[in-house]
Amino acid sequence: MTAEKDLHTLLATMRPDLRDGEYVYALWPHGKPLAGAIAAAVREAEGLTVVLPRAEADSLGLSYDFVAAWITLQVHSSLEAIGLTAAVSAALTEAKISCNVLAGFHHDHLLVPVADAERALEILHELVAANGEHKPAPELVLRSEEPADRPAILALTAAAFAISPVTGQHVDGEPEEVKLLARLFECAEYLPEFSIVAELDGEIVGHVISTRGWAGELELLGLGPIGVAPRLQRHSIGTALMNETVARANAAGERGIALLGSPEYYSRFGFVPSTSLGVAPPEAGWGAYFQLLPLAVWPGGVSGTFRYAGPFSG
Repeated sequence: MTAEKDLHTLLATMRPDLRDGEYVYALWPHGKPLAGAIAAAVREAEGLTVVLPRAEADSLGLSYDFVAAWITLQVHSSLEAIGLTAAVSAALTEAKISCNVLAGFHHDHLLVPVADAERALEILHELVAANGEHKPAPELVLRSEEPADRPAILALTAAAFAISPVTGQHVDGEPEEVKLLARLFECAEYLPEFSIVAELDGEIVGHVISTRGWAGELELLGLGPIGVAPRLQRHSIGTALMNETVARANAAGERGIALLGSPEYYSRFGFVPSTSLGVAPPEAGWGAYFQLLPLAVWPGGVSGTFRYAGPFSG
């Protein structure tokens, strides 16, 4: 693979990826053989500096001050390329984010303060977009899921939920959302028109499913899981999937949509705590996180506990 030298091309095509975990700089003890998961090392006259996962440094008893998130610029940049690190550093500097750059043979790597990781990713995505404006933006296509899409949807869901939305920690093994989704595809409550994919340049980059649920005898929709490719999160794909679901539900004469999620996020679509509409969550401890969107034909006077499709109880 030929390394790219053109700055505009590099900026337009780079893909910033956030590595899992936290990283630190530490001085390696003089004369001690290298050990542990060291990701980078620089030898100076004063000693050997290593970059390694924070947990590894703690286990080895190494001291450190700066705790960083590691972002890799996924573009094969030439070591002779001019201006890439300057452009990236300038953009982050303008946002008042400190940045330490490590150049590898294939990629450049940025170590930014952990607290600034999400903002740094946003800045880098904006830099990509600004340099790609001369190209027609690919159109996001929203369509119903087809059986042939399912392997791609399950792989997308595994990537989207590799970090638990509950704990914020990396999930060991296959996320539960993947197993749940596979069962929802096969259950009696599956509704084909409410399994929706988002497609970009022929690639499935997002998916949402709503299945039949009930509050007492009233038929409702139970939404979830919803997933977006990690590299494209915070790019409005989730919003597009939500709006498409609401539009389809209204067109089909559905009464309401229930979900478990962040009130801060889902309130923008009109969701309110389900109890305010007379519907109790399946688990009392869910409280305000279990929400309901009353649609155009919401009947009012509803009472009961929400019941999800069968696979949710598994």
